[in-house]
Amino acid sequence: MMKADSPQPTPRMTARRTSLLGAVLTALGPVSMAIYTPAMPELVEAFSTSESAIKMSLSLYFAGFAVAQLLAGPASDAFGRKAATIGFLLVYLVGSVLAAMAPDIGWILAGRLIQGVGASVGITVARAVVRDQFVGREAASIMNLIAIMLTVAPAMGPTLGGLSLAAFGWRSVFLLMLGFGLISIGSVLFFLQETGHPDRSRLRPARLLSGYAEVLSNARFVLASLVIGGSIGALYAQSTMLPFVLINEVGLTPTQFGIGMLVQTGSYLAGSLVLRLLARRISGHRAVVAGLCFSGTGGLVMALSVAMLAPSFLSIMLPVGICTFGIAFISPHMITVGMGPFPHIAGSASAMMGFIQMSSGFLGGLAAALLGAPLLAFGTVIPFMEFAAVGSYLAYLAIERRM
Repeated sequence: MMKADSPQPTPRMTARRTSLLGAVLTALGPVSMAIYTPAMPELVEAFSTSESAIKMSLSLYFAGFAVAQLLAGPASDAFGRKAATIGFLLVYLVGSVLAAMAPDIGWILAGRLIQGVGASVGITVARAVVRDQFVGREAASIMNLIAIMLTVAPAMGPTLGGLSLAAFGWRSVFLLMLGFGLISIGSVLFFLQETGHPDRSRLRPARLLSGYAEVLSNARFVLASLVIGGSIGALYAQSTMLPFVLINEVGLTPTQFGIGMLVQTGSYLAGSLVLRLLARRISGHRAVVAGLCFSGTGGLVMALSVAMLAPSFLSIMLPVGICTFGIAFISPHMITVGMGPFPHIAGSASAMMGFIQMSSGFLGGLAAALLGAPLLAFGTVIPFMEFAAVGSYLAYLAIERRM
């Protein structure tokens, strides 16, 4: 839980503006990851390459996103939220152009890596801007919207990507990303007020390492981040498997795959709606417990369905929907309590939380690649990540009781 004596900051923006800007910035990373997935099987043929090479393009995006957050957060502490965000978004635009104009798979790989680096600033700054201005229930409410975008965006992305792919071909998918990047820069330029207190000394190596050592020495922060990493990270990891499972194993077209992913979107929106209706009746702790019950159950159903049933749309997406419904209950409270103790280095704390989250997705995707068979990986790796989130929260509660 957050400490009772956490100081109340003075907001520079309204909660509504902060929420909307946070949603735009947060959506960029997961949309850029997911909008690409329907095109992955087609890119194998377009460049006469292997599935492994195309999966590598997604892994490079994960890697760039995860590692660059460790610089994006401190950069926003050092130069200000606005300046750092614009700088990284310009990098994202460069990556989008390279990928859209790619003459071979090497350019796709480079473009995706650069995109990941640029997009890393979105979620990092979104969380930091909330922590700069709000605490307690108000912060959790805004974090809830940000968490919605973290989950809805990966589900909406395949739908947009599948429709664009069917109508205009694979290059149009990257042009869509370019458009999202331009919208994000425009939103920051015109609507984001500076909420931090820039201090360039925070980018000095000693101070940088000191800030990360501080957040990593806080066991509650680490465990809260692992809960987020196991649950939301599972969504990112499964994005490397679902296109090949649903298109190659089940037999969906890329457009059908994109539309089918609306099951994930609808499940999260339903969970968020139920949470809002119950928000005044249940504590953050009880919400997390309920969410983990759904996620853990979904993981178990997923493992059993893969082991015992022939793959079908229902056998694959039903457990995904159960897990995603539960994640809506988990994210707001865990993000808020994890970042609560670090108002003085909110950017670094947000960056480290994002790094753990994205690294979980990256490692899950890497484990899936090592297993080889997408269906086997889906029924093994994703349930393991859901169970890991449950275990991390049990450890978090054990530490809370001792304090």
